[in-house]
Amino acid sequence: MKKMLRLSLSILSFILVLAFVAGCSFLKLSPQFGAEAKGARLETILKSPNYKNGQFQNPVATNMDIGFKGFVKIFSARIFGNNDKQVPDWIVPVKKLDARQFTSTVQDTATIVTWFGHSAFMIEIDGKRLLLDPMLGDIASPISFIGPKRFSALPVTVEELPSIDAVLISHDHYDHLDYGSIKKLNEKTGHFYVALGVGAHLERWGVPAEKITEMDWWQETTFQGLTFAATPSRHFSGRGFSDRMKTLWMSWVIIGKEDRIFFSGDSGYFNGFAEIGDKYGPFDITLMECGQYNELWPNIHMMPEQTVQAHLDLKGKLLMPIHWGAFALAMHTWTDPIERVSKEAAKLQVPMATPLIGESLVLGKKAPGKVWWRK
Repeated sequence: MKKMLRLSLSILSFILVLAFVAGCSFLKLSPQFGAEAKGARLETILKSPNYKNGQFQNPVATNMDIGFKGFVKIFSARIFGNNDKQVPDWIVPVKKLDARQFTSTVQDTATIVTWFGHSAFMIEIDGKRLLLDPMLGDIASPISFIGPKRFSALPVTVEELPSIDAVLISHDHYDHLDYGSIKKLNEKTGHFYVALGVGAHLERWGVPAEKITEMDWWQETTFQGLTFAATPSRHFSGRGFSDRMKTLWMSWVIIGKEDRIFFSGDSGYFNGFAEIGDKYGPFDITLMECGQYNELWPNIHMMPEQTVQAHLDLKGKLLMPIHWGAFALAMHTWTDPIERVSKEAAKLQVPMATPLIGESLVLGKKAPGKVWWRK
């Protein structure tokens, strides 16, 4: 009996070791997981005032431990929750973009903001064409057949996009940084601006080092007449099992000749929004996350009501809620974010834009405000 028990334990141990080795090999050999910072890149990270004890730190104390009870709540919600309302049960309207409408040059008389769903944008400003967090894949996951699927078709494919002057990336989570999208964008993009450490992922994916600029919080750079400022956010990073908080996460400020844009990336609410507003505001438009929240992780994603307050802290003129409408990454219904943020914006008399996915808005003109998410 004892021999059988020892044999069973040996077999189980062997299987566990084999699974561990296979998992590690998969992470190392699969390019979609990215790469670790090394050499000069790592030296720069180690010198950052925001990097301590082997990882980047949030600007304020941020507890991300949901505990055992939290895991039980998530498991129960996944098994017994009303999961059918987390995704649309009808075909979400999308404004398809005609690739023929793009020209080789961008007009510099107006700033045009086009939403691709979730947190992906194309911004045409001062004769330049920018992409923000261009996750243009179908699944927000490192594995092509497992993970949250996009609710609807994209308004445009990467192949249909025109040449891009610059891509700005807030952090390395899969719903913001997509391996397939970057591979396809590489040849048609002039430059990539990313948070510290994220450049290692891009280089592994074939982006030349000279096309990558990595930035730390509060650093500024100029690009063909535009100013990009890397500003703090309250979140975290990581693409594998052992790289959590090894790369930085951030929000972005884009300053043109006339217009100022704030892009939140992912963030919990914190006093940094007021600090950014004091330094760079007022903003003509704020692109603010309002989805994928839960009471179990209130420090790393804002509740919709906090989204409106953050917009006010930033001294924003027009609010556009983002980080919703494309993927189910939390347990709330898919329309809960936009319904709640709309109610709070109306209560505080905050002008808000709600374009269709693929619909453009022109700063200075009447913003789209159709309630398209209701049947």
